[in-house]
Amino acid sequence: MTSTLPATPAGHHVDAGDLRVTRVRALRGPNYWRLAPVIACDVRLGSLEQRSTAELAGFSDRLLEALPTLREHPCSRGTAGGFVERLHEGTHVPHVLEHVSLELQTLAGSDVSFGRVVPSGDEGVWWVIVAYEEEEVGIQSMHAAARLVRACIEGARFDTDEMIHDLQRLYETVRLGPSTGTIVEEARRRGIPVRRLNNRSLVQLGLGRNLRRIQATVTDRTSSIAVEIAQDKDETKRVLGNIGLPVPRGDVVRTIEDAIEVAEDIGFPVIVKPLDASHGRGISRRIDDVEGLRHAFEDARHFSRRVVIEHFAAGNDHRVLVVNGRVVACAERVPARVIGDGRSTVRALIETANRDPRRGIGHTKILTHLPLDEQTERFLAVEGRTFDSVPASGEEVCLRQTANLSTGGTSIDRTDEMHPDNKTACEIAAAAVGLDIAGIDVMTEDISVAFRENGAVIIEVNAGPGIRMHTHPTEGTPRGVGAPIVDMLYPPGVESTIPVIAVTGTNGKTTTTRLIAHLFRNTGLTVGFTTTDGVYLQNRLVMEGDMTGPFSANIILTNPTVEVAVLETARGGILRAGLGFDEADVGVVLNVSPDHLGLRGINTIEQLAEVKSVVPAVTKREGHAVLNADDPLVYGMREVTGADIVLFSTREYGENEIVADHVSRGGIAAVIEQGTFVIRRGRLRIPIAAEHDVPLSVGGAARFQRQNVLAAIAATYVQGMRYDDIRAGLLSFFPSPSTTPGRLNMIRVRGGGRVLVDYAHNAAAIGGLVDFVWNTPAAKRFCVLTVPGDRRDDDIREAGRLCARFDRVIIKEDIDRRGRARGEIAELLKEGLVEGGLDPSRIEVLYEEGEAVNRGLDLLGEDDLLVVHADKVPGTLAIVRERAVQGA
Repeated sequence: MTSTLPATPAGHHVDAGDLRVTRVRALRGPNYWRLAPVIACDVRLGSLEQRSTAELAGFSDRLLEALPTLREHPCSRGTAGGFVERLHEGTHVPHVLEHVSLELQTLAGSDVSFGRVVPSGDEGVWWVIVAYEEEEVGIQSMHAAARLVRACIEGARFDTDEMIHDLQRLYETVRLGPSTGTIVEEARRRGIPVRRLNNRSLVQLGLGRNLRRIQATVTDRTSSIAVEIAQDKDETKRVLGNIGLPVPRGDVVRTIEDAIEVAEDIGFPVIVKPLDASHGRGISRRIDDVEGLRHAFEDARHFSRRVVIEHFAAGNDHRVLVVNGRVVACAERVPARVIGDGRSTVRALIETANRDPRRGIGHTKILTHLPLDEQTERFLAVEGRTFDSVPASGEEVCLRQTANLSTGGTSIDRTDEMHPDNKTACEIAAAAVGLDIAGIDVMTEDISVAFRENGAVIIEVNAGPGIRMHTHPTEGTPRGVGAPIVDMLYPPGVESTIPVIAVTGTNGKTTTTRLIAHLFRNTGLTVGFTTTDGVYLQNRLVMEGDMTGPFSANIILTNPTVEVAVLETARGGILRAGLGFDEADVGVVLNVSPDHLGLRGINTIEQLAEVKSVVPAVTKREGHAVLNADDPLVYGMREVTGADIVLFSTREYGENEIVADHVSRGGIAAVIEQGTFVIRRGRLRIPIAAEHDVPLSVGGAARFQRQNVLAAIAATYVQGMRYDDIRAGLLSFFPSPSTTPGRLNMIRVRGGGRVLVDYAHNAAAIGGLVDFVWNTPAAKRFCVLTVPGDRRDDDIREAGRLCARFDRVIIKEDIDRRGRARGEIAELLKEGLVEGGLDPSRIEVLYEEGEAVNRGLDLLGEDDLLVVHADKVPGTLAIVRERAVQGA
């Protein structure tokens, strides 16, 4: 419909063009706002910022005229009409966008209701977040909602019907087909992970080494040779005929002369069909003479150069579904047809039938619209009819020769009526062709009578058969054929997933991820893991870069060689795109400290904790959430997870009452007892390794590594790793540039000095590093210092204050200053150093990292220590290695 109500009166200084919707994006996994996919966008209002809908004259009426179904939205009032009340009372424009985009998705075919509007943290920018089922539909609905709201603000004409039809067509194009959807629904019901691999019907079930792929009813085990045989109708007949199965007589021809010869040889009536077409395309009706044969031959040649001429088999069209060698369903297929009433034309009868709510476009409904096209017109012409013909009352008028559901046909379930011998024949046919899932087309008067008794024939064997006719028959019992397909893919006792360990926190994520991966790899398993420096398969770098979001998780989880996935999961990825997995077996939260505050709407440490709590929230109920009992914000995350709680604490066992109480009630904890890492489980005590023996602890000097070690011990223990394997892994994991690049990398250089390269980039990490440095003997201690520019001013100053103990500090700046002007970061760091008590004469500023690192190396004397806060770790390590002692 088109909105035509009066526009907002002039003089109100409202410009509909000020409503700008940008950065429309899909968060495909669990996220900060919802543990399911959402569309998020930035909304700027300009002159509309201070206006409510009640102040926009005529806006609400225009909107409701354009989209009447909004009247049903309950909004926060909880009853139908609640949103309309809010409109008239006055609500904010982003709230309207939320409701309009959800309604447009609903009208397109999606089932969505979740929506939220939140301030982004940037002045004048709001975030609108809505649920979606189909990503492209969700994105386009948000854009369409913005256009509609603008039109209603200014009173412009807007064709809502056309917009909705466009979205419906898009929904039909991008949604999973009915066959794939049935299998996916059954897989999800069983808790099998599902990942869509393209915008069509290619889907991955399961994860890693246990993944399986399907595309409709073609699986990754479907034989390509079998598919080729099934696509060649003549070859299929030969294979079946050679083992005694009933098939129609006929042959393949290329010319009309050969077609006539074959037809006269086998005898009329015949049927003509393209050799390698599908979905009933080009298949003729019954042909009784040469003239009809000529027309049918030409029609078939439009679809294939080779044409099949077969003896016409009388009977009803049946489709038998065979899965994994067993018949699981049978349906009689009835061609598209209308029944005359003695008054209406064929066209009118089709239009009336298509108003049946069970019929829709493509596969959107149980039935497909009856065809009103040129092919139908040609088919009617053969019968001497047109669309304007008026059939007699009760007269049946067929619209297609074939009984495909995709062209408006209907189906009747006949599974329980099928003769046992006929089941056996169809199972033999599927096996002969070699298909794991096969659709056997049978022409028979009665499927309950053995084929040999009524002259039935097997017409075709189809690879990738559609299953909608079985799951949603027009008449009869629906058959849950998705279940036997999933049973075939995952027989009883076969795992569908792999262990997924997700690691989050403010500091220590990369080291903990690498350590957990090392422990698993040490037991002989193939491990894929993601970190801030790249994606790894075993120890091989697959892709370099900050890989802590859903893209990198997808690389690991879609790799069929991976047996264990360890995924570093950072704040940025959760906010930007959501998690790259639906569930984790182990969710590890190390700590929460101020970092990245003021970015992406996260302004407080409590909000940051909420972001990181997404990881324990998606940990499986039968899984384990490994939480830091020393951090109240982390310990509080036990409230959001249904998983078993596993605690760790760096305090001496007994000092943390939370841990002691947890263990006393039979819980699991990883703790330190008199310098030893220990697993506690109720009354059970398992010593793992002495802290000073673990290389990552550097003789106990790196106290900040305790969290990382304890978390790794807990995560691997609850996954069933033997304690002696955990110990062996801990003792063989060294903090080196190859094992933990940019994390506590100590390199001895010529002249007797040492260089410590680390990625510490916030106050908590820098504080832990400084503590380690002062537990490490050294004559003098120097520092090359920087922090990322997107930290708050006082966070940058605090980094300076923490480093004021060094004998000399060289300040540098990252190449990407993240919005800061040159020199701004350096000045804030200098202020912090001076506030911390460092004499300004001991502070240098060299903006370029290479120049600053070389200056620090020049300062080193025997037994001196230089700490480098690295930005580009590989480049920094390369500079240091140029001066390294051979073999260091």
